[in-house]
Amino acid sequence: MTSSNRDEVPEAIVAADPSGVPAEAEPPREADVNGAPRKGRKGAPRGKRGLRLPRRFKKATPGSAAGIEPHELSAVPGKPISARISCVDYSPEQARFEEVQDLPAFIGRHRPEGVVVRWINVDGIEDLGVVRALAEKYHLHPLAIEDVLHVPQRPRVQAYEDDGSYQARLFVIVRELELRDRQLHTEQVSIFVGHRTVLTFQETPGDVWDPIRQRIRTPGSQLRGNDASFLAYSLIDAIVDEAFPILEMFGDRLEELEDRVLQHPSQETIQEIHRLKRELLLVRRAMWPMREVLQRMQRDPHECFSEITRTYIRDVYDHAIQIIDIVETYREMGTGLSETYMTAMSNRMNEIMKVLTIMGTIFIPLTFLAGVYGMNFKHFPELEMRYAYPLFWVICLATAGSMIAWFRRRGWI
Repeated sequence: MTSSNRDEVPEAIVAADPSGVPAEAEPPREADVNGAPRKGRKGAPRGKRGLRLPRRFKKATPGSAAGIEPHELSAVPGKPISARISCVDYSPEQARFEEVQDLPAFIGRHRPEGVVVRWINVDGIEDLGVVRALAEKYHLHPLAIEDVLHVPQRPRVQAYEDDGSYQARLFVIVRELELRDRQLHTEQVSIFVGHRTVLTFQETPGDVWDPIRQRIRTPGSQLRGNDASFLAYSLIDAIVDEAFPILEMFGDRLEELEDRVLQHPSQETIQEIHRLKRELLLVRRAMWPMREVLQRMQRDPHECFSEITRTYIRDVYDHAIQIIDIVETYREMGTGLSETYMTAMSNRMNEIMKVLTIMGTIFIPLTFLAGVYGMNFKHFPELEMRYAYPLFWVICLATAGSMIAWFRRRGWI
């Protein structure tokens, strides 16, 4: 994308933040589509990240029109597109996989004869020319286009009817979870479901849909024998089920942290507990709204969503409820570990103070004796005795020993 085209990016098109909260802005640009000056933090990180606190709430210039029309986006550039586009055409009899290199040529030709379902997946939403071409080809609603580009969005579902200008679509936003180097990352996935077409937009390359592609390659599979809505259900189901191995990893980490808190609590332990709680909050913010999304998809009929698919959505809804229950349980365990850590540190401090108090108590009479016989008086009867010094040590040791024995009898040490 050329620099002149990049200046046309709307104000709300900012870097993706997987935590579900507004992200840092991209490097400053001259103006958005409404002519308002761009503001941003130079060098802000991009792509999938962990949980970050909200720092940016403005999405567009106040008073600007809602939605983004396709013509407001950049046209397809002359150089190779930066986004990765894949197309899968299938029917019960055939399945074709294609990596799109020439987007204008791909948009200009019709799908092959006999194809029942077409699935177009776009990895990367920064190339606005790609978004524009697909939006114009499939008549996507401006509000949906805005939600695709204004990441991150809360998971939700929106039904668009055929009004003559825009085709009927069911627009679904979900958040995909991913573990990389034991760190949790997430990104927004936007899904358009039509009668015979499914479009998916991802922020970055890489997904959990390889099993779906393998099922499409398998002749006679249930996926190839159903419509586009069943493909959308399968994609959402894969994203939701990906949370289970992640939660299993969290469970193992909680057990490990529990042993460390009880045996060897340290500053690194409490830091790991807080990091785990933040990641569980990230999972909760990604999965909690999915309950409402799946419930609405199951309850509200739509022309692009078959009755068979609505039946299968119930299973995904049950999985989402189970994930939410596990997340809440783990969050309570994390809170309990924090309290256990504070209790362990408090008990440790009490033990240290008890030892110091006992040592100080033992030395109180010894300090008294040393203070008395350390005074510079001339007439001290005991100073003239031959065995005064050994006797002094005997008295000191006997006093300390008797006090230790008394403390042990009382159970203080």
